[in-house]
Amino acid sequence: MHEKFTKTDAEWRAELNDLEYKVLRKKGTERAGTHDNFPKTPGIFHCRGCGQELFTQGAKFESGTGWPSFYEPITREAVEEHEDRSFFMRRTEITCSRCGGHLGHVFPDGPAPTGLRYCMNGVALTFAEEKDAAKTG
Repeated sequence: MHEKFTKTDAEWRAELNDLEYKVLRKKGTERAGTHDNFPKTPGIFHCRGCGQELFTQGAKFESGTGWPSFYEPITREAVEEHEDRSFFMRRTEITCSRCGGHLGHVFPDGPAPTGLRYCMNGVALTFAEEKDAAKTG
């Protein structure tokens, strides 16, 4: 894992587009179905904010929700969980453990082997095919 780091709000705004900023820094949510264009080839999903490895293609599944879904992170240390009581709901928010970027939420209705569904915002992720994965991070 990488060490934690911080950036100023101005640095984040300069690096991220409006939607990326809204999701990663302001805990927004992208519209369902807007990021179904990730490759199906072997590879690793990284945090858009800092490049940390988050999920493998092998843990991705089609949830039917319209957001990229995974049954587990690449390591438990890659993400952090936080209680989220916004919108009169009780959910578990998932953030990148390195930069604190909001990724999405985890729900207890996923497939085996974990039974979890990490429902992530596609705009918060980048993808590196397996052959390119060694060059990132």
